[in-house]
Amino acid sequence: MPVIKLLCTTLGKTLGFFTVLVVFIAATLNYFEDSETVKYTSMAEDIKTLEENFRQQNKSCFILGASGETGKVLLQELLEHNIFSKITLIGRRQLTFEGKTYENLVQEVVDFEKLDDYAAAFQGHDVGYCCLGTTRAKAGAEGFIRVDHDYVLKSAEVAKAGGCAQFHLESSRGADKKSGFLYLKVKGQVEADIEALGFDRFAIYRPGVLLVDRQESRPAEWMARKFFSAVSAVGFRSMSVPIQEVAKAMVSNTVLQPEQKTEILENKDIATLGKSAGK
Repeated sequence: MPVIKLLCTTLGKTLGFFTVLVVFIAATLNYFEDSETVKYTSMAEDIKTLEENFRQQNKSCFILGASGETGKVLLQELLEHNIFSKITLIGRRQLTFEGKTYENLVQEVVDFEKLDDYAAAFQGHDVGYCCLGTTRAKAGAEGFIRVDHDYVLKSAEVAKAGGCAQFHLESSRGADKKSGFLYLKVKGQVEADIEALGFDRFAIYRPGVLLVDRQESRPAEWMARKFFSAVSAVGFRSMSVPIQEVAKAMVSNTVLQPEQKTEILENKDIATLGKSAGK
């Protein structure tokens, strides 16, 4: 009996601890919930008309980072919606695709260390999408800065010089050039530097944890995504977002007409727009 009583007491304390933990996490996430900075709730009924009007303008675009998780899904969405007469993929290597869907894609292989020598690849595009990026774990601190800041900024500069009017940048939730964390600081700095270039329109997307099954995902990353998937399922949308919703939001936002030249879509905005676009 004493043993059973001890087990019951221990179990009770454990359950109590986890209950407090769950409540704490819920309260924390609720505190950090993004306020919707852009209103997209009434967009669904207009998107088809906006896409058709945009399609008739015979515009072209390029994608940086089409081999990455977001870039791959973004390409699929652009091909499905067919709002551009020409899509160019710009990257370090030629990508392989199968099927007639991809037969009209243009691919430009460039050296990001010498982008001025490849200026022609960026000329004549109306819209640019940048999903280029790496991690500190893969490339080290210097490599991360080189890719996520230097390559991204230089690409934007060359694109702007080549006539690109609209630039869409995948950034990160919490991006801040004054941050003490390298990742967020670099993301915030490149946002500010690109804004200074003066595009006619500059859209910044700040997703939280991207919900996607990466082929190279490490155990810790896998566990984090499972956790945030569960959290998202119960209503907290500021910390994570399905990667499909990010891509859908980027495509749909392209045809919208914002009131300001620079716009920032936080995680909750992305989720709202992405879901509306999927209806």
